[in-house]
Amino acid sequence: MRNLKALAFMALAVMLGLAAAVYAANWVGQQGGIASNKVVVASVDVQLGNRLNAQMLSTVDWPSASVPPGAFRDVKEVEDRVLRTAVLRGEPILDGKLAPVGTQGGLSAVIAEGKRAMTVRVNDVVGVAGFALPGNYVDVVVSAQQTAAKGEEPRQISKTVLEHVLVLAVAQEASRDDTKPKVVNAVTLELSLEDAEKLDLARSVGSLSLVLRNQMDKKMVATKGMTKDELWELKQPLQPVSTAAPAPAAPRPQAPRPRAAARSSECVEVINAQRTLNCF
Repeated sequence: MRNLKALAFMALAVMLGLAAAVYAANWVGQQGGIASNKVVVASVDVQLGNRLNAQMLSTVDWPSASVPPGAFRDVKEVEDRVLRTAVLRGEPILDGKLAPVGTQGGLSAVIAEGKRAMTVRVNDVVGVAGFALPGNYVDVVVSAQQTAAKGEEPRQISKTVLEHVLVLAVAQEASRDDTKPKVVNAVTLELSLEDAEKLDLARSVGSLSLVLRNQMDKKMVATKGMTKDELWELKQPLQPVSTAAPAPAAPRPQAPRPRAAARSSECVEVINAQRTLNCF
C-alpha cells in the first residue's frame, strides 16, 4: 500500500515537472519571436564636440516597437559625425544629437544655428564663485559711468544688458556633466549677433558681472537700471549732525528767598511803685 502511494507521488511530480518545462519552453519561444532591430549605441562615454569613430560605437538588438526616432542601424552611418551633446555608454546615437554632416569637431559644432560664441574675462566674483558652468544660463550686468547732459556730472549706473544667456564653456572645458564649481578666468557665452555687439560695447565702457539664473526661468524683465541717487533713496535718510558748539544753557530762575520775619522788639519790665513796661 505504501509503495502505491509513493509511486503515485512520483508520477505526480514527474507530470508537474513536464508541465513546467513545456511552459518555460513556450515562454522562451515567445520572447525570442519578438521583432527587433539593430540600433547604434555608444560603447563609451563621449563628450560633446567629439568626432565619432568605430571604437566609440556598437550595435545592440532593440525591440522594433520602441526604437527611438532618429536612431541609426549601421555604425558607418554615424562615423566622423560630431556630437552636439554628450552621450553615455549604452545610449542610442540619435540624429538630433549630431551636428550637420561635414561639421568639424570642437566648440563650433555646439553653437546653435544663428548664434555666436563670445568669451568674456571673469574672476571668482564675476563668475558667480565658479557656479556659472556649461549648460547654465546667466544674465549680464554692466556697471559704468552714464553720460550726462550738458552742465551735469556723469552718474554711476548698473544695468542688466543681456538676459538668459547660455554658458557654452568655462576656460577650455565645455563638458556639461560636471556640477562642481570651477573658478576660471574666462567664460564663453552663446549670443545672437546683436547681443554679441551689445556685450562687446558693455565690456568696453564698464565692468561686467554675471548673474546666475534658474535654468527653467525664461521670463525677461526690463529694468531701467540703478543709479547712486536711487540707491541712497532706498535707504532711511540720515539725521543731520550739527558741528556747532552747543548754546549755553539758560540760567535757571532762582526762587525768591523768604524774607526774614521782623525781629520782635526787646522789652524790659520795670517794676516800681507802679508796674510799667518799656520797649525799645
